[in-house]
Amino acid sequence: MKNSRPEVLAPVGNKEMLFAAVRSGADAVYLGAEHFNARRNAENFTEQDLADAIKYCHIRGVKVYLTLNILLGDNELGDALSLAEFAHLNGIDGIIAADLGLISLLHRRMPSLALHASTQMTVHSVSALPTLKKLGIKRVVVSREMTAKNLQCFCSAAKQENIEVEVFVQGALCMCVSGQCLLSSVLGERSGNRGLCAGPCRLPFSVKNGTGYDLSLKDLSLLPYISELSEMGVASLKIEGRMKRPEYVAAAVVTVKRAVETGKYSSDDQELLKNVFSRNGFTDGYYKNVKGVEMFGTRTKENVVSAESAYPAIHAIYRNERQYVPLHVKISIKQSEPIVLTLSDGINSVTAQGEAPQKAIKNSTTKEAVITSVTKLGGTPYFAQNTEAQVEDGLFVPVSALNTLRRTAAEQLDLKRSRVGTITVNREVLPVLSAAPTKKSPKIFCRFDNTAQIPQNINCDMLIISLESEPNNIKTNLPLAVDIPRWIENEEAIKNRLALFFENGITNAFCSNIAAVNMAKELGFRVYGDFGLNVFNSSSANFLAQNGVNHLTLSPELTLVSAAQIGGDTEKGIIAYGRLPLMLTVNCPIKNGRNCNECGRNGKITDRLGISFPIKCRNSVAEILNSKPIVLSDKLNDLSRFDFITLYFTTETKEEVENIISDYKKGAKPKNDFTRGLYFRGTI
Repeated sequence: MKNSRPEVLAPVGNKEMLFAAVRSGADAVYLGAEHFNARRNAENFTEQDLADAIKYCHIRGVKVYLTLNILLGDNELGDALSLAEFAHLNGIDGIIAADLGLISLLHRRMPSLALHASTQMTVHSVSALPTLKKLGIKRVVVSREMTAKNLQCFCSAAKQENIEVEVFVQGALCMCVSGQCLLSSVLGERSGNRGLCAGPCRLPFSVKNGTGYDLSLKDLSLLPYISELSEMGVASLKIEGRMKRPEYVAAAVVTVKRAVETGKYSSDDQELLKNVFSRNGFTDGYYKNVKGVEMFGTRTKENVVSAESAYPAIHAIYRNERQYVPLHVKISIKQSEPIVLTLSDGINSVTAQGEAPQKAIKNSTTKEAVITSVTKLGGTPYFAQNTEAQVEDGLFVPVSALNTLRRTAAEQLDLKRSRVGTITVNREVLPVLSAAPTKKSPKIFCRFDNTAQIPQNINCDMLIISLESEPNNIKTNLPLAVDIPRWIENEEAIKNRLALFFENGITNAFCSNIAAVNMAKELGFRVYGDFGLNVFNSSSANFLAQNGVNHLTLSPELTLVSAAQIGGDTEKGIIAYGRLPLMLTVNCPIKNGRNCNECGRNGKITDRLGISFPIKCRNSVAEILNSKPIVLSDKLNDLSRFDFITLYFTTETKEEVENIISDYKKGAKPKNDFTRGLYFRGTI
């Protein structure tokens, strides 16, 4: 059986973009309120604007999804729940969220509310699906880096769980996997995970033989593969661009909708999209699994000039109201009886009555004239698909009376189509309260990029080694844990490696996404939640604790004070030393310089100030590390609020490792260039 046609989902950052999206033919739109969304720099919508937007769209048969897709602090969860409740009571069709704590609260508080997992949750492997289902997720926005092969497998598995799949098909590509970027927050205290990314990746960053903009990817375009995605069972085709212009939204909607409806696309469609916005063209590299230099691009002066010349023609697409909704129109005009006009959209039906017709003195009102008047629906979202008219002879009805009757009926239909059904809200479901921190002597966990860094007589409470290490080569009496990569390209390969570690007696696993958590639990590992889970509040910690995560590394974007107050029935810790991974990239920036083989898996990228950032390759992806390590060895009093601290070793030698551990045992002051991360300054 052929799959149903996927929806075309358009971005909306303000009212003009809303009109552009809907009038261009979008099936659904996604937008943000003034707070708690990943595009807080967009104009966005007040609560009243949001309610009006939902009514406007529902009258026209268009769905509306609200983005609440940022990490939230304990003090913000209550307001976020209130906003979601307001949207739900006004008929929102779904909430797009990323924070585990918020999602778990929304599901219990408003079980009838449709929840969508944001791409910020970094979902790209099927083992994440059981947790999504437990959270009440109805749709998942998958990572943009997925190949066609992996996406097809994911769609098949999601269908078994009755979870829809949403895929980005047009718009900007971040260099970093969504939900795993710390570049903007660490460099400029503007957090992408909190909705205020400053876009530093679009600034000059250079690798050897590169272009000088080696973190800037071209925009994504999957226009040639719309039919293929539909056959896979993709439910929603998403267009990125809440910070772009209305003309861009209109052009993208029109071209994607045409590809959906016809199963074809033309070079003219691609040219239209390229003219309205591109970075020297588009890329489908991730989807086709062809990565490298061709995926990189920047916005040039020529691109800007092309867009300016394309805007006027595109504006004509959405200048006027579009007639979307087919109606059955029925009117009865009989002697001595009120005139009755009925409009029906197939689900909703309304009837308006007028005064009885007059007897004709000269000319009778004809059936044709009546049909012309009652079907004159220009300026409304309706059109008469078929009309049924009973008009007795010898009667006269003023045209003005018919027009008034038509307007009254159309307004009644507007009201009925925008009406919200009964909604249940369980207001007894409240956020988990923060914990009062108690002082203790935290355990020291040491995580290593490679086993050659491990000193012979290391003095700590646990060694964490990468999944790529050889478990039978580690000779130690200390507890061992395996670190599962944040990007999971091949689940079978990961499971096979994990089984090897388990057979060698290593039964602790550090997991940075919910798929890894489920894989580790399935194989019998004791689960440690790592920083990639983005635990930013007590509700997230509580949800993970209830789902078998025994220890949690909290988000490095929290201040030490906020981190110490996180509640939840699990042990908690932080990364207290190390070069934070600022980006997780599936397409390594080194490849933009065509010298991938020269770096020896230890490349670097340099910013416009001459500061270098190490690049580490792992599991076919790359991590861009901070230029200097976090050092908190002289802050032992602050660290005493946590159950454990992790020393995250990446570029350090064996001797440096020994000295650093010693410093943390003694509370020594930092000796070299260092940073405190965000632990004291926080983000906005």
